[in-house]
Amino acid sequence: MLVLARQGAEEGLWLRAERQTAGRGRQGRAWTSPAGNLYASTLVRLRPSDPPPATLALVAAVALHETVGVFGIDAQLKWPNDLLVAGAKLSGILLERSDNAVVVGIGVNLADHPELPDRPTTSLAAQGISIAPELFLDVLAETFTRWLARWRGEGLAAIRTAWLAAAHPIGTALSVRLPDGSAQDGLFDGLDADGALILRLASGQRHVIHAADVFLL
Repeated sequence: MLVLARQGAEEGLWLRAERQTAGRGRQGRAWTSPAGNLYASTLVRLRPSDPPPATLALVAAVALHETVGVFGIDAQLKWPNDLLVAGAKLSGILLERSDNAVVVGIGVNLADHPELPDRPTTSLAAQGISIAPELFLDVLAETFTRWLARWRGEGLAAIRTAWLAAAHPIGTALSVRLPDGSAQDGLFDGLDADGALILRLASGQRHVIHAADVFLL
């Protein structure tokens, strides 16, 4: 998709792969890509008046949460970009940028899910729901377009409100692994105005976190 973006592809283009041979998650992690799951990406062309580009991850998360709800799945969002079903990871979101183009990559475990050593995972099939990737993408594309328009027209505050409504409750116990390798435990205290995670420590101090891996305790 980044190649197409550099060649002038227009906003709104979606690409879907049946499988991936070199799927990637956050921080360069490998992403298991068996057939039957959703592997899709779309292109957003940034405008000068847009909110911060990194907050497109919140847009994608809200759109994804709404999409699974259409198919009867009760899910929760976990910062920065995970969708959880019964506490297990169902999907992932990855942003990549080239000049004014942002590629929003979305992977959803529809038919299969990997076994990971550090976190539980699930799929829609494991929840008793069978959905073809092309049907799921049809709904997701429409939902993402609508939330992207709200991001532009109403600003980040509208997206933040929707994200918080779909997330685990304020006060949820979290463990946060920071990029420097250190870890902090605390309670979820919402998002700041820019979409960063607020972690309330045992001391009562509120720590604003812009990048980390987050785990439910």
